[in-house]
Amino acid sequence: MHLVILFGPQAVGKMSVGRELAGRTPYRLFHNHATIEPLLEVFDWGTPAFETLKLEFRRRVIEEAVASGMPGLVFTFVWALELPEDAAYVEELIAPVVASGGRIDFVELYADEATRLTREGTPERLAAKSSKRDTAWARDDLITSGRRHRLSTASDQPFPLDHPHHRLDTGELSASEAALRIVTLLDLPRRDAEPSGTLSP
Repeated sequence: MHLVILFGPQAVGKMSVGRELAGRTPYRLFHNHATIEPLLEVFDWGTPAFETLKLEFRRRVIEEAVASGMPGLVFTFVWALELPEDAAYVEELIAPVVASGGRIDFVELYADEATRLTREGTPERLAAKSSKRDTAWARDDLITSGRRHRLSTASDQPFPLDHPHHRLDTGELSASEAALRIVTLLDLPRRDAEPSGTLSP
């Protein structure tokens, strides 16, 4: 199986681009809020139960995707790149693909803070991410988490894992345009019909 991991800061377009990729290829999308939102119905953010189950659910979905013979899976998440425990978390998530001899590509999406703030609170985000419906809080969290953590790579701090790593600036791209670039970059198999989507509000 081919695992494509889209990572980057909040509102950079991971889910939107992931949906476009899933529409253009035989790959499926597993975005990070597919596990976050159901768990928040029961457990508070960051509690031991929340964190344990979030990892277990994500790991199990990836395991079953590998076992099912699925050609590819697109997974999205925000990564605090300066934290060794986040790198260890990612290694645990991708372990089933590594063990099966599958292919893994990390695609980092980035855009400046001002652009991302304009995307926070859009209908697509709110429909899939109920925890973001307090848009004032979500925008504040976007800013503060960007100050607290390194959510994008830098030239003086190399990518922490030994897997292919690609970067794509989504600041001026629609989700469709970004997805098409990734399809070309990674030489992904294509579907016949291609959807049309946008990143910018």
